[in-house]
Amino acid sequence: MTGGPEPLSAVARAAFERELADLRTERETVAVTLRDGGGDQVGDRADQADELQRVAELQRLDARIAEIDGRLREGAVAGPPSTDAVGVGSSVTVRFADGTETTVQIGVVAEVLDATMVTADSPLGRALLGHRAGDTVEYDTPEGRTTAVVVSLGDGGGKGDPS
Repeated sequence: MTGGPEPLSAVARAAFERELADLRTERETVAVTLRDGGGDQVGDRADQADELQRVAELQRLDARIAEIDGRLREGAVAGPPSTDAVGVGSSVTVRFADGTETTVQIGVVAEVLDATMVTADSPLGRALLGHRAGDTVEYDTPEGRTTAVVVSLGDGGGKGDPS
């Protein structure tokens, strides 16, 4: 990672936007229960504990919403991922030692995307960063050290990523 704004692939941007919409809906649902269940009523300890739990949930949702908003703004500032060298946000087609090819997205947060997501701090992600099409990289797997070839950068025909 560069330390500056990191680009987002179209797939990552769409995933963040979906998650953000879901979080905002969930937040509104929790907020309504606080507004409707609050007031000057004196409840028992269970009611108070439930309200504290809902407040904590709102805080958790607000923190994740702010995190995603920031990441989307950062991605917009960074512009599109490079197609010259593998970086965060890149879509990379890789040929593994067994001859299989797959297109992966290099990202920061794994839970945002599907099985095609490779985080920049994973063994394969670290090995790919900075490399170009045609480069062979080595990385560690649970079965031992292996190699992969960077076939292409950009959409590479992979998984509907329009970038």
